[in-house]
Amino acid sequence: MFQDSPIYDRLIAERGDIPTQVRREAERVSREVEFAMQPLLSGGSVPAPVRPAPPAPTWQRSALPPGPGQL
Repeated sequence: MFQDSPIYDRLIAERGDIPTQVRREAERVSREVEFAMQPLLSGGSVPAPVRPAPPAPTWQRSALPPGPGQL
């Protein structure tokens, strides 16, 4: 991209070739994701995610029986 620029060459000498490092890291991450996704892409069986059970009710309002003389 900026191979013929003396400013770019000086920045690379001072700071390193950041765009190349970022590109390599992105390619590495892409390979890791592809490897991790292989079971899903090949149609292999993947265990269903475990969902926690909802908490048990600790108190529940219920109807009271009619009091005396209210029937």
